[in-house]
Amino acid sequence: MIPTLSPNDISHVVEADRAHVWHHLIQHKPFETTDPRVIVEGKGMRVWDAKGKEHIDAVSGGVWTVNVGYGRESIAKVIYDQLVKMNYFAGAAGSVPGALFAEKLIEKMPGMSRVYYTNSGSEANEKAFKMVRQIAHKRYGGKKHKILYRDRDYHGTTITALSAGGQDERNVQYGPFTPGFVRVPHCLEYRAQPEWNPSAEPYGVFAANQIEQAILREGPDTVGALCLEPVTAGGGVIVPPEGYWERVQEICRQYDVLLHIDEVVCGVGRTGTWFGYQNYGVEPDMVTMAKGVASGYAAIACLVTTEAVFDAFKDDASDPLNYFRDISTFGGCTAGPAAALENIRIIEDEGLLENTLAMGERMLANLEELAGRHAVIGNVRGKGLFVGAELVSSRETRQPVDEVLAQKVVAECNAQGVIIGVTNRSVPGFNNTLCFSPALIATADDIDAITSAVDVALGRVFQ
Repeated sequence: MIPTLSPNDISHVVEADRAHVWHHLIQHKPFETTDPRVIVEGKGMRVWDAKGKEHIDAVSGGVWTVNVGYGRESIAKVIYDQLVKMNYFAGAAGSVPGALFAEKLIEKMPGMSRVYYTNSGSEANEKAFKMVRQIAHKRYGGKKHKILYRDRDYHGTTITALSAGGQDERNVQYGPFTPGFVRVPHCLEYRAQPEWNPSAEPYGVFAANQIEQAILREGPDTVGALCLEPVTAGGGVIVPPEGYWERVQEICRQYDVLLHIDEVVCGVGRTGTWFGYQNYGVEPDMVTMAKGVASGYAAIACLVTTEAVFDAFKDDASDPLNYFRDISTFGGCTAGPAAALENIRIIEDEGLLENTLAMGERMLANLEELAGRHAVIGNVRGKGLFVGAELVSSRETRQPVDEVLAQKVVAECNAQGVIIGVTNRSVPGFNNTLCFSPALIATADDIDAITSAVDVALGRVFQ
């Protein structure tokens, strides 16, 4: 049990952090003269840092994770109870929470049937890629192995996940990458490809048809899967235009391409449905998830497949290679599925999907109102409590603001005690979208406080 820390203890913690912790996603040179941020407590929508400052967290743990908010004693209790009974056994065997959560999860995903446990979103996507490759060898002589991915999408931080990464700044200096991954264009109508003819077809259909063109260029007999986020996250909070997903589904079926949807960010309530793809009537073959599955109370990620995908790995029991020969060590931990079960119960019992829809509409409306007073807001977009505001220096040319200015808006909000996000080291020249993903428990007062801070920050930075 971690004791309550006195101010002197906190000073020691900060110094220990400065001396020994290598943080994620941040340049450490400034820590030679300033303190690193240490978050010491969270409750509901709010967190407190080592200096005692209170913040509204509008990004759910910084990376869209703490969906049901901080300080949930019931989740902590089920984790404790499970750990003292049975904490771990390798995934070649089952566990009580693993079986029960899989059953509960499949109830929320009509058409899906099998759950493969892993320990991170990156790893879940790796498993999907491996399944595609193994199916290619088992059924197509290894030829149908290519995996299409979309510009601006992100699927994780391993080398192969980055090989499917459409955010070039995240990939810089990490190549060479795994071969066999092919990029298709993004679907952000606000930044439409110049060759689009609006009079010929809706942008959603045009963007999806670019996927078909990629399949035809590569050869349909070489393309095994298409991997997409339902709503692009770190690439700018991009909601697909009308008609996009319907056409994507048609293309995948026409060319026998597995549809892999990465729900690591959107899954488990973020968009107001259990999963983002369910907003669009899509029937995927593979779905990956992490982050909000247990709201960050325990590490858990999953790859969920249809029975047809599962059956591909057991059609010849006499063949010693005819199964998915893979393991995820911490996929055998029981804390994750125990926490995930309680996480789903909370979302159900507290009506958080409905709240997400209502509060998402409020946030969009508030930001649209700000756009009426701040010309720097070029575009507001989102789905549920997953919202973005793209900042531009000119609405006419849609020239992005310099990313330093976008980061100053984030800093000004932080100074007011509100933590928001911004596209960061993602798309060169387009790290200009403010990102919001407050917990699904957000109230109207919380939403208004967040957008009020943005109002003040925009006034200070772009006065």
